[in-house]
Amino acid sequence: MAEINANPSSPSAYHLLLQLEQQFDQLLATIETAASLYEQQLPATWVFHQTTPSPDWLRKALFDMWHEQDQDGRETRNYIAVVAANDELLTAIGAVNQAKANFSDLLQHIKQAFPQALSDAKSRLPQRHPHVDEVLRRNGLARLHLKQSWRQLPIAQAPVSRVRFAWYSSGRSIKRLSVQEAEHKLLQLDTDAPHIRIQLRKLSGIPSGEVLAQVQTQAPLMRANLFFTEPLDDGHTRRALNAAMPIFVPDNNQRLPHINLPTPQPPTTRTRARRRDEKLEQDVFLPSLRVYRYR
Repeated sequence: MAEINANPSSPSAYHLLLQLEQQFDQLLATIETAASLYEQQLPATWVFHQTTPSPDWLRKALFDMWHEQDQDGRETRNYIAVVAANDELLTAIGAVNQAKANFSDLLQHIKQAFPQALSDAKSRLPQRHPHVDEVLRRNGLARLHLKQSWRQLPIAQAPVSRVRFAWYSSGRSIKRLSVQEAEHKLLQLDTDAPHIRIQLRKLSGIPSGEVLAQVQTQAPLMRANLFFTEPLDDGHTRRALNAAMPIFVPDNNQRLPHINLPTPQPPTTRTRARRRDEKLEQDVFLPSLRVYRYR
């Protein structure tokens, strides 16, 4: 019997890839069902900077799962919107989310069990899209964008009275590094360059056991605060979430909640005050690595 680390042509890998194709087909089917239902019902909808959204805007948003040519793989296209959905449409959107979760879980399993098979899967899956050949020719789309394929559609768990959107421009990810790891990263760069030598000397002057922070500034994103009409069972009156995909709220006699209009573009400067308890020094310690010291 083939072991778990078998090559991609092994029966186990083959069956996983076949299962992945079936899961992807199921995802496409649930999206088709939800998009068709939306187009039949045309519920009250607010779309960011679209006065009158076209009936097929949701279809385009949900089927947008492909890399554009030369697109940064870390970037995703956003579809900021609010839909007042009835129970039937909410159920259909819930089915899309479940299919997305199943697809994502199986992809992660393949990535762990058969890493080499993942590239094979990514080349095969686009062929499952009913119009992929036309799409590829017309728009120059290159391959499946995994992050866009599995990202969930926010569903409010209770009626919402208002939605407040705001740009969040100060997000960042912080990864802890040891002095040894920072030194290794610097040594991968041009060690003959004066600025690299200066940073290596700075690094040698701090305790070897000190923990450093490598900071990656994140792209601006839209955040939404949902204010519930009545407090939830747990007492919460609102929910904050990222608004990269359309937000589906229970319809209130076919009416949308009150929605503010955010600026078209994120602010160019920081709008939130720095936390007084911020743990990182303000000045970067190793500029080439975006590494900071803790206070």
